[in-house]
This record gives sequence, C-alpha cells and structure tokens, in this order.
Amino acid sequence: MKASQALVQELENWQVSHVYGIPADSLIDGFAAEQERMAYIQVRHEEVGALAAVAETKLTGQIGVAMASVGPGAVHLLYGMCDAKMDHTPMLLIMSTVATDMINTHYIQDFDENELFAGLDTYHRQVSDARTIPTVIREAIQTAYDTQSPSVVLIPDDLANQEIDYQPLVVEQPTATPAGGSVDQVKTTLALIKEAERPVMLVGSGVKAAKAEVVAVSKRLGLPVIASAPAAGLVPTGFENFMGTQGRMGTQPAFEALHMADLVVMVGTVYPFMRYLDQPVKTIQINQRAADLGVQIHADQAVVADAGAYLQQLLAAQAAQLPETAFLKACQQSRQNWLAYLDERATLIDDAPLTAEAVLRQVGTLSESDTIYGLDVGNNTVFSTRMLPFDQQQQLTMSGWFGAMGYGLAAGIAAQLSYPKRRVITVSGDGGFSMVVQDLLTQVQYQLPVINVILENGGYGFIRQEKANSGQTDYGLTFNNANWAGVATNMGALGLRVTDAASLTAAIATIQDHLAAGNTQPIVLDAVITEEPPLETGQMILDPEQYEADAIGAFRQQYNLPADKYPALRTLLAQQDDEI
Repeated sequence: MKASQALVQELENWQVSHVYGIPADSLIDGFAAEQERMAYIQVRHEEVGALAAVAETKLTGQIGVAMASVGPGAVHLLYGMCDAKMDHTPMLLIMSTVATDMINTHYIQDFDENELFAGLDTYHRQVSDARTIPTVIREAIQTAYDTQSPSVVLIPDDLANQEIDYQPLVVEQPTATPAGGSVDQVKTTLALIKEAERPVMLVGSGVKAAKAEVVAVSKRLGLPVIASAPAAGLVPTGFENFMGTQGRMGTQPAFEALHMADLVVMVGTVYPFMRYLDQPVKTIQINQRAADLGVQIHADQAVVADAGAYLQQLLAAQAAQLPETAFLKACQQSRQNWLAYLDERATLIDDAPLTAEAVLRQVGTLSESDTIYGLDVGNNTVFSTRMLPFDQQQQLTMSGWFGAMGYGLAAGIAAQLSYPKRRVITVSGDGGFSMVVQDLLTQVQYQLPVINVILENGGYGFIRQEKANSGQTDYGLTFNNANWAGVATNMGALGLRVTDAASLTAAIATIQDHLAAGNTQPIVLDAVITEEPPLETGQMILDPEQYEADAIGAFRQQYNLPADKYPALRTLLAQQDDEI
C-alpha cells in the first residue's frame, strides 16, 4: 500500500478516529484512500487544528493529531504545540516537507522545520525512507504518551505515496497500578494537618481521576478546598467546603482562605502563585512528577505519589472524622457570602446593561449533567469559572499555562467531535473569538451543534484591568466589533445577539427550542455586556491585620463590596472564636 495509507492505518491502530488540518501535500492521498477508517477534519486555519488536537487529548485522554503542509502551515501549528508543551499534554503533529532531493537546496518553502520545533517537542524525527513511516509514527505516539508532551514527525513530500509493505503491530498500553506513598509519609501528612490551625487543600489538574477522594478527604480532615483555575471543574460547585479557584481567575473565599492558611496541602498542582503568599506557610506537596515538587515554594513534606492513591491512604489511616474547626466554619460562611454576591451580580434587571454574571447564569440553564465547557482566555474565563455549574459530571478545558486566545472555539470543535451526544458550550471574549471566527465554518461544515457564547465588551478586558490596576492607560486595548450574531448567520450558524434582560431571556428560549428540535447547527450567542471588570481577586485588600482601614475602604468602594454584606474572613473567624 501507499505509505500515506499505512500512516492512516497506524493512527487507527492507536484508536485515533480523526485528525485536524489543511490538506498536507501528498499525505492527504492516504486519508482520501482510507476515509472509511479515518476522518480528516478540514479546519480553516492550522492554528485552530492544533488547538483542537490538544483540547481533544485533555478531554479524552486519547492523543490528538494535527497535520499541516510545509512552511507556513507547519508554523501555524506552533500555537497549539506550545499549549501542549506547557500543559504536559500528549499530541502528535505530522508535517510534510519538500521532497527529499529539494531539502537544503534553497527551494521554495524549503524551511528548516527541524530547527523551528526542536525546542518544543520530546520526540522529533524527519523520515528519510518511506518504509519507516509507520514505525516512526508509532514511536512518536508512544513517546508522547510516555513523556506527556508533543511529538513531531516530518515527512518529505515524495515519500508519502511510495509503495511499502505494512503489517500493524498490536498496541498494548501498560496499565500500571497508581503508586501511593509510604506508611510513614501518610503519618507525617496527618500529623502536620492535625497540628495546623488553618490548613487548606489546594488541588490542580492532577486530581482529575480523584474527584471523590478530594471531597472525602476534605470532609474527613476538615480542609477547605481551593482549586487552580484549570481544575475548577474537578470539585463540585455545590460542595460546602469548596472555596472556588484562587488568583485573578478566582473568588474571595479562596483568596482569603489561602492567604490566611498556616498549612497548604498541594495535591496534583504546581500552582505558580504560591510564591506570592503574604506570610510564611508550611506546605505538603503531593505530585506524580518528582520534578514538580518544591518548584514554586519550599516543601515541608514532598510526596511522589498518584493523587487518588495517596488520598485513599489518608482516608484509610484516619477513620474518624476530625471535628470542624472555627477556621473551616468561617470559610464556609465566607463561601455563602460569596454565592450571595454572585446572585446579586447575576440578577437580570429590566432596561439595564447586561453583566457577564447574568449572561452566564442564564447560559448555565442550558447545561446538562455531562456538559463540556471550552473556555477561552481572559475575563471570560474568570466569569465562567465563577458562574458555570460543575455540580455533576461537567468538564472544562482551557489553555492553562500558555494562555492561548482562540482556544475556546477550537476546543468546542474537538469536544463535539469526540462526544457527539454531549452538550458543548464554549465561552469566549470578543477578542479571542475574532482571532478564530473563520473556524465557525468548521462547526457548520461538520454539523456540530456547539453553543458558542461571546461576552462582548469591545476590548481586551483582562489586560485592561491589569493596566488599570497599575495606573496605566488602555491604549491599544479597545477595538471595533462586528455584529457576531450576524456573522454567524451568514456562515450558516444560528446567530443571536442580546443586549438586555428581555433579549437574553428570549434568546435562551430560542436555543432551548433549537436543541429540542434536534438541530445540528452551531449557535452563536453574542452578548453585549458592561465594560465593568470582574471583582479583583488576584490581590484582595480586605484583611484588617494586613492592610490599613483606608486602603480596605477604597478597595471595597471600587468593587462595590460592602463590609456588612461581605466581611473579611478574618472578621468571620473572630466571630467564630467569640462564639466558642
């Protein structure tokens, strides 16, 4: 068979069902011949294909694959590749190059892709013999899984259609038992928790397979739970000990609990902002990767272990539930106050501009028990992690460490293709959406009923808030917008533009009717919202032991956060102590 056909069959051998790209020179011939085995998802920009591939791996655990042709197409894959590199995500990038006799001859598009990608992948091979193409693909995929990183395979254009012999080998993924810690490590962890007055648990993406254990340990040991932004959907939003996410994409109770803690149990996270805590704090760090321990802050106890396995060991070693502390009760009250704040922000008011919270509260009514959310980058991420429901089996995916704008729409493509029976909702700002709007056509072409929500405020809101906080202008950070609902309609999607409570309510009803009828058109909900930024939770000036009264008063006035309704955690803790 042709080597390009063998490539497709080897991908199928690894349970790959589709790849993303723009036809890659002669490589596309193999996909044409094997289209009953493999779907080639024709995106409108290779960047979107690469982002979709990495989102697919994050959502399914199965490797995502993107393809591109020589030169410009290959360069466009860098965006998604950087996201995979920084988020420790396996993916495979296949690129055609000029024919072997044209390499290094200064021929058109004779571009040194080896040099371009070498610093971003773990496995990097340029094929020199057509017979090795299936073997190289196999090695690339295995290495991507083993190293949790992207692999790159370069195939000269003259090799893809050469005839070769191919016999697939059986793929056997090793199934190792998750490793736990030692008995002494478990004893030390429990002793440190019991000695602490204000312990908290900070979880990251490493607890993806340990959601139930996180909740059980929190209840058993009396630990408030805080999540990194990418792990927002890994703890039920209705759990009474869940404070929300920490940082600018965070909540008041999470910020205050972490900054008042005297012990942080870090599970499956390399949280980058630990270095900015206001006071010295002890840490217990539990991570599968030894290289991640002690990276952000000193580890008083470092445990190389699987999150779920180690949390189960803690539960087995501590059979009795520890009594609730004053700190935990104060955190629970802080959480209730925060939920009241969000309710106030999300209230629809007739003839008033829409808040992002109000829009997302209504969008949340469209969510089902297993909805997948694809989140873009910016203030839309802040609002989404605060407002969308994660109380059942909902999932989210985002560009966590790289922060790639445009990720939301691309993730929606991957999610709907991978899980055609699940509801998929993406949330983007108008800046991120406009970077990749052309690939709404991909959703239309493949009849993917993704609900794409745009929070439109005419600027790069996340950066504008950052500039405002440092006393700078927003020069270069505002822009003109299209009517995105009209654009969507012209592309063949269902476009709905909302500007107030009445139009939002009507649009949600239209979407519900559209979905109930079984329509497969993608949907764009273009919501024009206020320019008001989200409440600043990256640095909250609330603690009376840390800040002067004037500074606290100015912060509360700026963000309309009155002390009588939303007191500081320090105040709530003092009230608990008084009751005791």
